Amino acid sequence: MTTAEQPQGRYHFVLTVQKPSPGGYIVADWSGSMTPEPGWTRHDTYQAIRAEHVRQRPDMANAVVLFFSLEPNQL
Repeated sequence: MTTAEQPQGRYHFVLTVQKPSPGGYIVADWSGSMTPEPGWTRHDTYQAIRAEHVRQRPDMANAVVLFFSLEPNQL
């Protein structure tokens, strides 16, 4: 496959959150890649991903996390 690819981060993440809504729930998935700052822990990285998700989706602030995965971005 020949495509112009953007550089990817060292880790791939998946985040699924849920929030009550009139008549049911809103569920949002988000995935991507990132390279944590030097010295960051897994928790620091999780907090940064959550904060960025809320910046991009303010309607999902205070949502409950249903799933979180952070894995090295390699096969």
